[in-house]
Amino acid sequence: MFAVCVIGPTATGKSALGVAIAQRFNGEIVACDSTAVYRGLDIGTDKVPVSEQAGVPHHLVDVVGPAEVYSAARYATDAAAAMRAITARGHLPVIVGGTGLYYRALVRGLFPGPARQDALRARLDHVADTRGVESLHRWLVRVDPTSALRIQPRDQKRMVRALEVYLVTGRPLTEHFEATLSPIADYTLLTIGLNQPREVLRERIARRVDQQFARGVVAEVQTLIENGVPETAHAFSGLVYRQVLELLHGVRDEAATRALIVQENMRYARRQRLWFEKETDVRWLTENTEGSEVTERAIRLVGEFLAAQ
Repeated sequence: MFAVCVIGPTATGKSALGVAIAQRFNGEIVACDSTAVYRGLDIGTDKVPVSEQAGVPHHLVDVVGPAEVYSAARYATDAAAAMRAITARGHLPVIVGGTGLYYRALVRGLFPGPARQDALRARLDHVADTRGVESLHRWLVRVDPTSALRIQPRDQKRMVRALEVYLVTGRPLTEHFEATLSPIADYTLLTIGLNQPREVLRERIARRVDQQFARGVVAEVQTLIENGVPETAHAFSGLVYRQVLELLHGVRDEAATRALIVQENMRYARRQRLWFEKETDVRWLTENTEGSEVTERAIRLVGEFLAAQ
């Protein structure tokens, strides 16, 4: 069995390329995006509109409600099941997205980890409350630098879990990941990585942020809250939504909010690039090219890959 993956930093054109590959090779897309799984979060997550899906089925999108928690372990299970169903239909699974942990959980596997240690978590949360969440990040940098690279410095929940695993097992979370088995170990993969020069990427991100505000991302957040989604919901912890909540609370005005979202996306893109560069067997398309040229090169790579199967 075989599949194609399209990975890389945010705003590099992964979604459009995934659709093009699926159209050409009778494929179906399996999203690899930790925000796309939430129903009702459409604009800030930049989900591909139905009008741009070109009739290609998209899986692992709108899986859970915005107040639920969706894990990388669940993603690996769900994505593997979706891939096997696609293969059974005689179609090509095309995994598309930029959530590095989800991708790694799928292609390498994810260990189940020790049981939740509530007392330990409470102590770690207390450290964050008294010394600042940054102190947890500095600690994580010392004991598990790879996890510190992929976890945002203010993502207290994930940092607490990574430190919990280290303190309970004596080994960093990264080592546990490396010792696990992929749920799709019987698949042969072609992984294509997309990247853009920094200034091109900044322009693309800024344009996307402008489009998100024009499409009504602020109203989207207000509607979700009015419908009972708590502001503490995990779905609101990601980029765009966190900053929009701060906008609604008067932390900064819209112009400053837009600028901050662009800045945070650039930082996120850097972390994604560094994360994916550690993955093996990625065919990177990194030249300063866009649109049809990148698509043609990727289509050629996929054609050669499938011909060899």
